[in-house]
Amino acid sequence: MKKAIFIGSVGCGKTTLSQKLKGEELTYNKTQAVEFHDQIIDTPGEFIQHRNYYSALLTTSVEAELIVLMASATERKQTFSPLFAAAFAKPCIGVITKIDLATEDDLKRTEKQLELAGAKKIFKISAVENLGIAELLAYLETDRRIVK
Repeated sequence: MKKAIFIGSVGCGKTTLSQKLKGEELTYNKTQAVEFHDQIIDTPGEFIQHRNYYSALLTTSVEAELIVLMASATERKQTFSPLFAAAFAKPCIGVITKIDLATEDDLKRTEKQLELAGAKKIFKISAVENLGIAELLAYLETDRRIVK
């Protein structure tokens, strides 16, 4: 699996997805600082919610091969600015989390936000219900990173 950096707001499911992909028990754990795992870099949500931390995201992303923009389908506010992913100059995908709690309109809105931010491929998942995890994991394990 290529090393991926998870970027998203507080509570969007970055740490939960990290635990799921590593086969760990799902437990709530507020990420206070950047956490480096073998193939995952888990960032605090504050890094995207406060522009002063954007430089920390850019610096940390140097270690990653793939940018993963994450957004909860239940969150109504816009997390990422348009073309946000262009700052990284790396392949970027989007992950919509908490799909088990969302309406179809929630999913469409969140997908549009991630597309506008620059995500080239969107995955819809629920770590709790184990929905979409196999598809995401299969993608992360492929060597091909360029999404057309």
